[in-house]
Amino acid sequence: MLDPVTLAVLKGRLEQIADEMDATLYRSAFNPIIAEAHDACHGLYDAATGATLVQGKSGLPVFVGAMSFAVQAAARAAAGRGGMVEGDIWLFNDPYDGGTHANDFKLVRPVFRHGSLFCFLASAAHWHDVGGAVPGNYNPAATECWQEAVQIPPVRIVRAGELDEDVLAILKANTRLPDSLWGDLNGQLAGLDLGARRLQALLDEYGDAAVKEALDTLRQRAQRLMRDHVRRLPDGEYRFEDTLDNDGVRDEPLRIALTLTVRGDQLVLDFSQTSPACAGPVNISRATAIAACYVALKHVFPDVPANAGVLDAVEVVLPDGLLISAARPRPVGGYTETILRMIDVVFCAMAQAAPERAPAQAYGTINALSIAGYRSDAPRRGQRWVMFSFFGGGHGGSSDGDGLSHGNAPISTATIPPLEILEAVYPIRFTQWALRPDSAGDGTYRGGLGAVYEIELLEDSAEAFIFGERGRSAPKGIAGGQAAAPNVFRYQQDDGWHAPPMASKMLGIALKRGQRVRLETPGGGGYGPPQARNEAARGHDLAMGYVTDKKQEQAV
Repeated sequence: MLDPVTLAVLKGRLEQIADEMDATLYRSAFNPIIAEAHDACHGLYDAATGATLVQGKSGLPVFVGAMSFAVQAAARAAAGRGGMVEGDIWLFNDPYDGGTHANDFKLVRPVFRHGSLFCFLASAAHWHDVGGAVPGNYNPAATECWQEAVQIPPVRIVRAGELDEDVLAILKANTRLPDSLWGDLNGQLAGLDLGARRLQALLDEYGDAAVKEALDTLRQRAQRLMRDHVRRLPDGEYRFEDTLDNDGVRDEPLRIALTLTVRGDQLVLDFSQTSPACAGPVNISRATAIAACYVALKHVFPDVPANAGVLDAVEVVLPDGLLISAARPRPVGGYTETILRMIDVVFCAMAQAAPERAPAQAYGTINALSIAGYRSDAPRRGQRWVMFSFFGGGHGGSSDGDGLSHGNAPISTATIPPLEILEAVYPIRFTQWALRPDSAGDGTYRGGLGAVYEIELLEDSAEAFIFGERGRSAPKGIAGGQAAAPNVFRYQQDDGWHAPPMASKMLGIALKRGQRVRLETPGGGGYGPPQARNEAARGHDLAMGYVTDKKQEQAV
């Protein structure tokens, strides 16, 4: 048995391997969504089951949860084609087998010791553009997956240590930005190469048996901690449901419904009453839904080690045919909006059992915005450009205090791309980037504030595409806290400002030089009854401009 000190050292060294893989990709990727926003992750996965063993501290948690399914998919593909071979790396973007959506390319590398498979290293990263009908691939009108992006099944991108130029040629032919793709792919390959070297060195130093024992012990510890947390919750059934505005095709709300059952040390998350799979691209696959549950539980129980043991004590009920268990060819490009709503309902159901643990709802949408066109200036005339970015909002208040203002979505540890980078790379200018007054939900502890972003086009013409949520159903408070302000998107035309017919989803918005688009993102929900809020805190909110006089009067 490993002594506690050795176990702690090995835990730190293993996490450092994943962290270094993350850092390698972030520093070498061409795409700002990876290089600046850190929309990527790396991890170590079990050789037999694909279960998550270790994740880095800077990668997206939802990727790490879904990547277990991606590793299994690569292993199944390899089994039918000669098995996993040392020196091979598998690549694919299938969202139904590996989770998330087609922008997220997964690379899986087997690690061998003495001729036997020891574990897998895996990398996931959001590539800038992979074909489809809409630049950047967030197509709110898609009704099948092929309208969203090129579909790549598990294939070997590296064979016996050599890059497969035929696969690379296919990838480059199916993007508007081949240089970006080339840089991002090489960043992922470099990260996996570094990870393999670091892991081999660790195994040489401590021995295979000791490292394997450490991995097994950490998973068992996560399971025990999770069961202990669940055991302390009051037994019972706790129900909550929330809605998505629409699916981008039909303007009808879609229900995400959860029955959370606590029975001793067993937790059941039953989503059976959720709406059926829909026409538009807010469906998600089963793998993505389970990964969302993993992320939600890690928020509620942050001290549980981040590995597959988190879900060993949890049963997730997901009948086939739901919005959150969709199969090909249902479109899934807007998966981010749906998993955010899943996390919202887990928080609100958990708040009924343990309000001191759960925060109120965060802003609930990444507001995926693409602006694309062709350069008109002489040095780059005719060159294609695609700006894709996501945006922040307020987090929910909690028993610990007010929510974070202008944070990123709780599905990730990514950062909002800096405006300086976006303005340097694309022909746009931010005319406003500010906190949004009166956007937070009131409460004993208020939610965080949303933000206002206004972007002006500096080219002759371009098209804009928006894929957001919370335009009609605002983020909710808990324990008596109030809801936040809803999402607002506007775009400028010759006759003034307009709003999308479906609130926060629209494609093909034609822009001319000098015209603008404007996002006003939601705040977070409030926690606790507003009348219990400290008067000094209210005075500070007013002095800082977080609330206006009119809003303050309504609160009092």
